[in-house]
Amino acid sequence: MAKKLRKAVFPVAGLGSRFLPATKASPKEMLTIVDKPIIQYAVEEAAAAGITDMIFITGRNKRSIEDHFDKAYELEAELEAKGKQALLDLVRSVLPAGCRCIYIRQPEPLGLGHAVLCAQPAIDDEPFAVLLADDIIHAETPVMAQMARRFNAENSTLLGVEEVPREQTSNYGIVKVEQPEAVSTRVLEIVEKPAPKDAPSTLAVVGRYILTPAIFEMLAAVKPGRGGEIQLTDAIAALLARERVLAERLSGRRYDCGSKLGFLEASVEFGLRHSEVGAQFGAYLRRLRETSG
Repeated sequence: MAKKLRKAVFPVAGLGSRFLPATKASPKEMLTIVDKPIIQYAVEEAAAAGITDMIFITGRNKRSIEDHFDKAYELEAELEAKGKQALLDLVRSVLPAGCRCIYIRQPEPLGLGHAVLCAQPAIDDEPFAVLLADDIIHAETPVMAQMARRFNAENSTLLGVEEVPREQTSNYGIVKVEQPEAVSTRVLEIVEKPAPKDAPSTLAVVGRYILTPAIFEMLAAVKPGRGGEIQLTDAIAALLARERVLAERLSGRRYDCGSKLGFLEASVEFGLRHSEVGAQFGAYLRRLRETSG
């Protein structure tokens, strides 16, 4: 019987250099989209898929992530004393009910593959999800829940994918698949950041994975590439020879919050959808457009 998906890995040890100076002393994962930090969107998505163990692969200057998901005794006591029940409930819901956090330090920034390998002691022999918090995906059904349903049916490694412009293939891992138009199909080849002329397709892996524990053996055998980094893509390429790997087209709107433009787009669109300020914000944007000609 296949084991239930109950663990997720969040690689959060990166430097966030594209957002300097904001990330000089604060993790990029704690940058906020309206009123939630980026990492919270990813944790909530994992929890919506029934995942209970949130495993954070951290680095230096990431303590605020731990603090964010920890109990805030003084703040909660003050809110309770002042009768601010709605805010108290909001603070207590930061970590979804039934979930727990595990923190593992990545000693050196040696790539995504190395970060995933660091999670092995907490994973053991179970399947697990990997969520890259930079990619926030707004969807009617949270995308990790979409993938978890497929995994439960197929019991195979899954890569979340979407079409990207050919000129952008050098920013992603790109897959060649058996049935290019299918929602879910077998992966035949995966290449890390190919030049547009060399890309086997325009189907890109976009920061969502469900992996079987066999990936750890592949990661341990991967030869480090440029900068001494171990690439998860290389390990998945090796895994293709051992077991079936599926590409799952994700339904939803993805925002690349690792870029300034994507972060701004997410801020605007999540702001417009926000129950508290969305209507007023929309009216402001309309006025701004009218006055700017």
